[in-house]
Amino acid sequence: MTGALKAPQPVYFWSRARQHRSFVLGLSLTALVLLAATLSWFWTPWSPYEIDMAAKLQTPNWHHWLGTDPFGRDVSAMLLVGARHSIAVGLVAVTLGLVTGSALGLWAAARGGWPEELIMRLTDFTFAFPAVLSAIMMTAVFGAGMLNAMVAIGIFNIPVFARITRGSAQAIWSRDYVLAARACGKGPWRITLDHVLPNLQSLLIVQVTIQFALAILAEAALSYLGLGTQAPQPSWGRMLAEAQTLMFQAPLLAVFPGLAIALTVLGLNLIGDGLRDLLDPRLVRQR
Repeated sequence: MTGALKAPQPVYFWSRARQHRSFVLGLSLTALVLLAATLSWFWTPWSPYEIDMAAKLQTPNWHHWLGTDPFGRDVSAMLLVGARHSIAVGLVAVTLGLVTGSALGLWAAARGGWPEELIMRLTDFTFAFPAVLSAIMMTAVFGAGMLNAMVAIGIFNIPVFARITRGSAQAIWSRDYVLAARACGKGPWRITLDHVLPNLQSLLIVQVTIQFALAILAEAALSYLGLGTQAPQPSWGRMLAEAQTLMFQAPLLAVFPGLAIALTVLGLNLIGDGLRDLLDPRLVRQR
């Protein structure tokens, strides 16, 4: 098994992770967002759907901690529920891209020949339709909504994972331990499951965090354009869209959702950078 890239043992990994400042900061920010999303299932300070025109455009106070929007809805409640929707879209989109793209990449590396060429050309074609453009086309056919946003972002993630998996898998297929496994009579799929996929886990985990952050940004952009989460469901992107006409009258309406998006993406990117350092044995040896 010489040359195999294996992740550190759990105890050793966490002992090093606690000393990695970027990873700890990113994990803390992400945990805070996950906690807010989980909390929104059971409790919010006010109903995010309740309209109270008498309380519209209030600044932060004891009753409404982050103020209210032009319809009198509580901003803090909308942020909590918006976190749930952003994470749901990111989770589904990244899972779709990871499962489908990784399977295609592994198949391309294992088979080679025309299947590999066909998959790579299909990924090139898919790259021509980014998430926003795909959502616009799907909206024209099926109508705007969160489900269509999930599918559009997920389709854009498929070629990303396919290319990364195929490129890394090809390098592993040339290793001595894979050649030895082939000499022992193992078939392509047995080698893929026993030797190739385990050595890709660290790489895929890091890429998941990166794509998760991009998926949240894409969901916010689609909601801002009116193609993502639809009213009355709260969304960080739509909160920004509704606040743009009130920038001088109530600037905090844009600050809070923008800050939520920025901190969430920052946390996921810091986790990705930390995992890259902690899971790559070559970087471990350099430290």
